[in-house]
Amino acid sequence: MNILETYKKKVLIAAFLTLLAGQGFCQDLHFSQFFEAPLLRNPSLAGIFTGDYRIQGVYRDQWNSITNGYRTGSFNGEYKMPVGNTSDFITAGLQVLYDKAGTVGLTTTEVLPALNYHKSLSDQKTMYLSLGFMGGIVEKMIDRSKVTTNSQFDGNVFNPSIPDGESFPTPNIHYFDGSVGMSFNTSFGAGQKNSMFVGAAYHHLNRPRNSFYQDAYQLDPKYVFSAGVKLNIDDYSYFTLQADHSIQGGFVETIGGVMYSYKLGTDPVNAQYIVSLGGFVRVGDAMIPVLKLEANPLAIAISYDVNISPLKTVSQGQGGFELSISYIGFLERVNSSKFKMLCPHF
Repeated sequence: MNILETYKKKVLIAAFLTLLAGQGFCQDLHFSQFFEAPLLRNPSLAGIFTGDYRIQGVYRDQWNSITNGYRTGSFNGEYKMPVGNTSDFITAGLQVLYDKAGTVGLTTTEVLPALNYHKSLSDQKTMYLSLGFMGGIVEKMIDRSKVTTNSQFDGNVFNPSIPDGESFPTPNIHYFDGSVGMSFNTSFGAGQKNSMFVGAAYHHLNRPRNSFYQDAYQLDPKYVFSAGVKLNIDDYSYFTLQADHSIQGGFVETIGGVMYSYKLGTDPVNAQYIVSLGGFVRVGDAMIPVLKLEANPLAIAISYDVNISPLKTVSQGQGGFELSISYIGFLERVNSSKFKMLCPHF
């Protein structure tokens, strides 16, 4: 293979990955540890935890073995407040998403405030119906100086001084985006030690225009159906099953799996350390082993995508590495959820 053919191959692969990484134009950015980015799943999942506030971050690094892959970071914070003397709660949250991908440095930044109301449905046990809204600003940018096209070949010689032939007027765009969701969560079983939730969300409800070209492309709405069950085995161990099914335009994604958790120490009620091990599957795309360590109130999880899609020949089975950090705490206040008998949690 000569130098020109090698260069063209690299340009083709880079363009292909940039197209995939820029999936905001056809399919939203996502995480394998989807359970550590709840607002991206469904804004009504804000506040579904045991505590007064939660801070979470997820970092993803994918496909660097091929060319300039993409790096994605998510940050969300939630603050839960009781409503008067009732068992109802309100959660205020903020979701920030950052992604940089491909040779042209396609960069996406999202800042999305969220608000969720939890309505108690029982005075005897934890049972809540939650309605959440999220919306804010999105910015997309590319580095125009790094764009390379076939128009820049002078015969068999690549000449970067030749115009790339693209006609988009600006290398950055801004638009507003919004989503709405509803979820139901409850405890069940002996001693109400088990819990579950189901939810549905509608993302891009305003169908924002999402293109660098003047003939702007409207982003397809995305429907996400989520479910989770936490099953207690004994005082020291439990299983957690979670799954999401997403539909956006012609794209369908299903991801789900199970984690086994074991509490360390002599006091299982207030366990200081919990070790969890499990695996998830993104159907038709990747197998994902996950390890999670909790040292109350901090939790850290790592995962790795093992590519099983048709791209595995090029990627050599390598997928994406993810690291997540979560901190859940209580506030020293009279109406803290620590002192509530009933509180939305999972």
